[in-house]
This record gives sequence, structure tokens and C-alpha cells, in this order.
Amino acid sequence: MTPYPLLFKPVYQSYLWGGQRIGRHFQRAGVPPVCAESWELADRPEGMSVVCNGPLSGMPLDALLRRHGREILGPRHVGESFPLLIKVLDARERLSVQVHPNDASAARCGGEAKTEMWYILDAAPGACVFAGLRPGTTPAALRAALATNSVDALLNTISVKAGDAVFMPGGRVHAIGEGCLILEVQQNSNTTYRLYDWGRVDQQGRPRALHIDQALEVIDWADQPRPLVTPGPISHSAAGTVERILACPYFTMSRLVLQARLPYPRRGETCVMLFVASGSLTATAGAMGVRLDAGTTCLVPAACGTLDLEPLNGPASALVITP
Repeated sequence: MTPYPLLFKPVYQSYLWGGQRIGRHFQRAGVPPVCAESWELADRPEGMSVVCNGPLSGMPLDALLRRHGREILGPRHVGESFPLLIKVLDARERLSVQVHPNDASAARCGGEAKTEMWYILDAAPGACVFAGLRPGTTPAALRAALATNSVDALLNTISVKAGDAVFMPGGRVHAIGEGCLILEVQQNSNTTYRLYDWGRVDQQGRPRALHIDQALEVIDWADQPRPLVTPGPISHSAAGTVERILACPYFTMSRLVLQARLPYPRRGETCVMLFVASGSLTATAGAMGVRLDAGTTCLVPAACGTLDLEPLNGPASALVITP
């Protein structure tokens, strides 16, 4: 394999809370009329990414990893699947109140562990997210609130704007409010236990299934939420600035604002993923350069070694993610 920056065809999911902003905000063609999620990089049987550029075009991500896992993920990666799932979410309506297992509760109760973070790409005035239960909430109090449709009184409500980042470890009760356009980075998991759906029904008048008993089993009742992340500076130069947004056991995310060509430092130990939040840039790695416009996700294999980034037609901002 001659490594190069890889692009993938998005996998769109049309859940009932989605809207039209993914296509409109990023000027994408081919987005469904109602689109809740764009799976940007996914190694899941229910949504598999497929390479759409260069010599490997047409190859599914799982097949790519079977053939070239060491070159893609680096020498220290353990396991056969891609470790992360990256999505863009358009919450035209608020999402259900839900929780995911963490490593300990997944081992105890089943399902796949899921720690995630949200980077707010755009937000309507007054947009918010719900993150964690208020101090002192007990299983009995939560059950009583579910029975009286008053769950929102037990949730921490956090106002958000573009550029904010929210950390959501497994075990924390949460929901995304309406009006949020979000980049979500998470463990490669699709286990969700839905606690409450705001009384919503589908087109046939049926409510969606709830998973109250499972959710109560995996909630981290000792959780003390401080979900809004405060970025910290990594480097600053005339070419651009790099801020560390989050480092957790499963992934890191940094925010890069490019003013000019910048060699991005890396040691080849793992892959790098880029999501362009605004503007356009060229990413050159290995023997190939690719143009990345706003809303584009790129996977730079570990074996590429160097990575050069250069903005096109003015400044560009990108999120840099590593497993």
C-alpha cells in the first residue's frame, strides 16, 4: 500500500428529529430531504464507510483495515475494527434523553461502551444541550419523573454556541436540544438506552421504544458533570494556531486555525482525522494532496508520516482527531 489521505462517502441516517442543515450548511449534494446524521467515518455493519478517492476507491473501511490495518492505524493499535465513529448531527428537533454504557457497565450489563464528545459547528439562538442529572437525583426520583413527564426538571441544561465543546462519558444522561449542528466523535459503538422521548410519536402515532431498566443499570449515579470543555493552547505561529480541546482515554481532539502553510507535527504512531469546520484547505501526505472543503472528513494513515496543511482563499479551521 502506498499511503495517501483517504476520503469516504458519507452514510446518511434519516431519523425523525433530523432536518436539512447538513446539505445546506456544507453545500452538499445527495443529502436526503430529512437527514439526522451523516456518518463521516464508520466501521459498522449498519453503516460502513467506503473510500471514494485514489487507488483504493470503492474499498469498504473494514476490508481496508483487514488488508492494511497496520499502515492505517499504526503499530500500536489493538483490534480489527476502526476504534472511533465520527458523525455530523443536525438536531432540527431535540433528541431523546438517553445514556450509553461505559466500559465497566458494558462489561457488566452487555452492549458496547460509548464515550463521546460534541463540537458545536452551528447553533440557533437559545440552543442548548442537556448533560447529566442534578445532584442528589436517585433512581426512584428519576422513575417518578418519567412517570409524570417531568424529566427535564432533573437535567442540567447548558446553553451552547458555535465553537463550544461538550464531553459526554459513558454513564452520563444526556440529550441534544433543537437547533444544534454538531460534530460527534465517539467510541465505535451504537448502543443507546432511551429514557424519555418528550412524548414524541412517529407518523403512525406510535412512540419510540424506551429502555428504562437498561438505562438505570448503566447510569453513573456518582457522576458530577462539568461537561463544557475549556480548550488549552498547544502552539501559535504566523501560520496558524493549535488548541487542545480534549484528551480522554479513547481519542484526542484539537482545533487548528490556518493562516498559511503549516507542517502538522506527527510521529506516525497512529492515524489522524481532519474535519474542516470552515474555509478550504489542501492536505498533503504521502505522495498525494487532497482539497478539503468545509464539511469534509479526511483520514490520514499512520504510514503517511508527514502532513502538510495549507489554506485556500483565506483562513480555514479544522478539527484534528486521533485515536
